Amino acid sequence: HNLIDFFYRTCYISFDLSEVERAARMADNDTPMGGDLPESSVRERSQQEKIIKELELRRKMQVTVVPTDDVKVRQMLRQLEEPVTLFGEREMERRERLRKVMAQRDAELAEAPAVGQLVVEEAAALRTELFYTEGPEELKEARMSIAHFSLKAAARRIAGAKRRREDVDLRVAAAQEVSDAEEQAKRLAQQSSEIGDDRPISGCEFSPSGHLLATCGWGGMIAIWSAAGCQKQFSARAHDERCTSIAWHPAATLTQSPTAVNLATACADSTAALIAANGQVLSRLSGHTDRLARLAFHPMGRHLATASFDMTWRLWDVEVGCCLVEQEGHSRGVYAVGFHPDGSLVGSAGLDAIGRIWDCRTGRSVFVMEGHVKQILSLDFSPNGYHIATGSDDHSCKVWDLRNKKCMYTIPGHRSLVSSVRYQRGAGAYIMSGGYDSVVKIWSAQNFSLLKTLAGHEGKVMCVDATPTGHLLASVSYDRTIKMWAPEEIPELMM
Repeated sequence: HNLIDFFYRTCYISFDLSEVERAARMADNDTPMGGDLPESSVRERSQQEKIIKELELRRKMQVTVVPTDDVKVRQMLRQLEEPVTLFGEREMERRERLRKVMAQRDAELAEAPAVGQLVVEEAAALRTELFYTEGPEELKEARMSIAHFSLKAAARRIAGAKRRREDVDLRVAAAQEVSDAEEQAKRLAQQSSEIGDDRPISGCEFSPSGHLLATCGWGGMIAIWSAAGCQKQFSARAHDERCTSIAWHPAATLTQSPTAVNLATACADSTAALIAANGQVLSRLSGHTDRLARLAFHPMGRHLATASFDMTWRLWDVEVGCCLVEQEGHSRGVYAVGFHPDGSLVGSAGLDAIGRIWDCRTGRSVFVMEGHVKQILSLDFSPNGYHIATGSDDHSCKVWDLRNKKCMYTIPGHRSLVSSVRYQRGAGAYIMSGGYDSVVKIWSAQNFSLLKTLAGHEGKVMCVDATPTGHLLASVSYDRTIKMWAPEEIPELMM
């Protein structure tokens, strides 16, 4: 589909040329009654014609519509046989150059014979039809398996919500669970602090069992720590360059074999590593053309999503090691990615200050999260399946409602960018946010009030996470430390 024709045929351009015509008539009236124009008059007339053309071009540029997506801008420039990018050119400058080129081409087309209105309307109708790009058979199988998994998971979640709504005792128990979690959050205090790496620590995540903590750092190393006591179990080299994110397989430390994929890491060398429980790198996923930011496992465990500065996110088959989807949709680098607890949706957020929700079963973008004024650096779905939280460089967190597709609350909670945002697993009673103001804050997921501020890091907080039970919280920082936070009285099951 030709994007150029689409914009030419679907955009109605109208403007008043009275001033231009008046100037042209004045230029015509300057011609003497007999003979050729003197040289000075020729120069003046050529200057007037040049000014008129510039005015016409500016008017056309003002009403010429160009896409905001930088990928489409590049495609249109390529179709117009213009340079895709110039040295030092940024996105806005590229859009203005495309606008000028289109206005110039439109002026040339205006001088050409008119095309039949019927033909124009038919061409426009054809170019606005929805179309799909055929994918490999492996992608079809993946979408089918994800659909079966997500439908069953959604049925269980909804059935549980219905039981709690209909059964008074269950409803009271659920409310009590949320209240207890909030009370525990209010009593959080620092329990331990360890130097975790020689360089800043960029990511952390508790294992599904809650007994281990995995960390990664800018030195390319990963480390596994015991949740109780924060004792290092082992460390291993995952990459030669800095690691940017780490994630546990959903079945790791539960039913997953120690020799199979238990961990995944993202790296600035544009690759991701799949790692066994003992730290051995089993394989590497390569295909991105720029450094990676965050990554996340699908709840089913077979697929992995990676976000990259090449303005795409990819879905990988962990068992085969192949890329199933290379998804575009952001005009700048994609920084964060995460899956819905049912596995039906995936969220991506980028440096273009836009978040998108994609349907894993169809590949369609179903919701665009617009509202942050600066780049989005983190996102996380609520266990209830209805909400998603995003953290941004505009110093705020936003909570979005997936049911009515809008932002339901903005938390202006930090004095610097928000680098990490996480829901408490299980009940989803509170939201954790870490920022470059060196503090971690705990917010109620019910009314978004501040429950606790955890201060202690001397550098930027890079990532936060909590155990599935919510009794233990970990934060890692640019100051190379890992800090464990727990209620003043640690429950016996964590000892």
